[in-house]
Amino acid sequence: MILGEIKRYLRDGNSLRVSRSIRDTAYRILKVREEIEEHEEEATIGKIAERMQVMEREVVYALDAISDPISLYDPVYNKSGDTLELMDQIYDETQSDEIWTERVALREAINHLGEREKKILQLRYYEGKTQTEISAEVGISQAQVSRLEKNALQTIRRQIG
Repeated sequence: MILGEIKRYLRDGNSLRVSRSIRDTAYRILKVREEIEEHEEEATIGKIAERMQVMEREVVYALDAISDPISLYDPVYNKSGDTLELMDQIYDETQSDEIWTERVALREAINHLGEREKKILQLRYYEGKTQTEISAEVGISQAQVSRLEKNALQTIRRQIG
């Protein structure tokens, strides 16, 4: 088994283990792509999938599987010593560490509220209902909804800090 793995590593030379069936599919795709391009046509994913009688996502999956992995720290641009890495290009500002931490803290603070307060906040901020609509749904007055909402928000602010 060890000898077989060493041979596979030397044969494939890939840092990731890709199953033989996926690799075979990918190489058939490459062959079909060449055939299409020989007729001076554009070899789109749709044309390849149609000719092979497979789904488009299978074509994309197989081609992705045989492509070499790249590092997030690979430079994509370098001018006068100012290097731009791949990570800089795909950074998502909506998912930063600070936002993630705030969401966890908010979720924990909400978990400490009573069921009625949780329901009011859910209806008010996640479903966008008015205090009057909430009062009709929960069965209390609008003034009580306002008080419970205000108290719940104060409790959350105190717990988050």
